[in-house]
Amino acid sequence: MERSALSTRLVPIPALRDVVQLLKPITWFPPMWAFMCGAVSSGAGLDGRWLFVLGGVLLAGPLVCGTSQAVNDWFDRHVDAINEPDRPIPSGRIAGRWGLYIALIATAISALVAWLLGPLVFVAALVGLALAWGYSAPPFRFKTSGWTGPAVVGLTYEGLSWFTGAAVMLGAMPSAQVLIVLVLYSIGAHGIMTLNDFKAVEGDRATGLRSLPVILGVAPAARLACAVMALAQIAVIAVLALWGLTLSAVLVGGVLAAQIAAMPKLLRDPKQYAPWYNGVGVTLYVLGMLAAALGLGGYI
Repeated sequence: MERSALSTRLVPIPALRDVVQLLKPITWFPPMWAFMCGAVSSGAGLDGRWLFVLGGVLLAGPLVCGTSQAVNDWFDRHVDAINEPDRPIPSGRIAGRWGLYIALIATAISALVAWLLGPLVFVAALVGLALAWGYSAPPFRFKTSGWTGPAVVGLTYEGLSWFTGAAVMLGAMPSAQVLIVLVLYSIGAHGIMTLNDFKAVEGDRATGLRSLPVILGVAPAARLACAVMALAQIAVIAVLALWGLTLSAVLVGGVLAAQIAAMPKLLRDPKQYAPWYNGVGVTLYVLGMLAAALGLGGYI
């Protein structure tokens, strides 16, 4: 019994490559891009704010987003044992409670960096971190709802990251126009997050996660995702035009037209083509975000 207890306590420290894999660097791009869009939309110059910008990029990507990935993998380790057993935690490469410890350490570092970047950034980061934990951890487990889960991710990845970029550059609250556009793009991101759920339909059914592909069916969920993405961008085009940002509105309209042209292929077989659309349609979506930000910042 003593030998067994001792072996349980002596869990090896995870290898750096496994920690990096747990934090999923590929997922850092969307919030870092949204942060850049926020910085651009502020219209402020970089003079004297380079360290703040670098700190904000670090906060949006490796820290807050990386924290959310660690939290998700820890609380989803049983689901991942079905869907993706080669991930660091279910495979045993990050053993014991190290997955939880990494999530807690990353949370603390994220809060510290956000504090150094200013009070508005600190509040935004705390909201993002709270949503990251609430998304995966009981009792909330927002991800169990196909409606709430994607909304939470869209808000944190796009909205809060965009807000942080603008707040870092301005050192103050962004304009109402910036806030309206970031909210619209956050709503549209609900569709992007729904498309991500197609890869795990079987595992979600087996573990009781009520993603939209599970509760609505694959085809209806795909149509809804496309509609949400398109309608949000139509609203962005409308407000940009209303504010006299004509070129920006035209550019967003162009990338939306290209997305709509790609949607029929996705809808023919959503499970097969969701990864393809995530590469094509989502790239166009985020290019539209930049076009909107350039208009708001007065660059076009």
